[in-house]
Amino acid sequence: MDQEQQYHVPVLLHESVEGLVTNPDGVYVDLTFGGGGHSREILSKLSSCGHLYSFDQDADTLINRPQDPRFTFVYSNFRYLSNFLRYYGVGKVDGILADLGVSWHHFDDEKRGFSFRFDADLDMRMNQKGGKCACDVLNTYPEDKLADIFYLYGELGNARKIASRIVTGRGVKPIRTTSDLTDIVNPLMGYDRQKKDLAKLFQALRIEVNHEMDALKEMLEQTVDVLSSNSRLVVITYHSLEDRMVKNLLKSGNVNGNVEQDFYGNRNVPFRQMGKPVLPSAGEQQRNPRSRSAKLRIAEKI
Repeated sequence: MDQEQQYHVPVLLHESVEGLVTNPDGVYVDLTFGGGGHSREILSKLSSCGHLYSFDQDADTLINRPQDPRFTFVYSNFRYLSNFLRYYGVGKVDGILADLGVSWHHFDDEKRGFSFRFDADLDMRMNQKGGKCACDVLNTYPEDKLADIFYLYGELGNARKIASRIVTGRGVKPIRTTSDLTDIVNPLMGYDRQKKDLAKLFQALRIEVNHEMDALKEMLEQTVDVLSSNSRLVVITYHSLEDRMVKNLLKSGNVNGNVEQDFYGNRNVPFRQMGKPVLPSAGEQQRNPRSRSAKLRIAEKI
């Protein structure tokens, strides 16, 4: 098994890249490099004149970089898309791909704290160089803020009960590890939905720790300016929060869904959606369980 397969199995690989690359000589961006599966497929479609810039903020991804003169790795959060394109002297690009899912590598790494399957320190930072970790959130946030995070980012109906129990638990001893957290909240998780609810709880914490919704908003709205006319925006989403933001962007040009009009009442919509969202086939869902909630949207910049 090669390094990329060990790190991450790309979702909707061929569908996304076929929808993305319309000009083999063009400049493209992969905003979520991960194991490099999508990036390698994009490179296979480019001529010697094409170029690919791939973003990732996780140092673990550095080992996956292909050695190709047509490839530039950008070790950064994709919220700085415009800044880095200017840094490299790139004006407009011919296509942008973003696979918003978290790699299996993170869930399988016992030391990172992304999964309740392992007893590990509650870190969850994609970029481990700085910022709050999950244990900081759990031990310092007020109860009402924790409840909001669990409800908005995890869509947990009993978010307030979970937050209250966490605040009570941390008063006895700090919450440092994944088992500290699961021991506290397990009594609130029904037997038939325990794993699903724990996954939602850990998802909510990960989103908060990495400021994922803020970063996604900033990135999506920058695509309007950096994409050239007739170029493509290809996004793979996995949960309703991010999918709603992408839908709003494609309909209105902003993640809030507010459509602007010109003096004559014409709608200023920067994208044309290319058909209905693409879902993974039954075969792909069986081969790659991570793909089951995936939804691929392809749009053309007008």
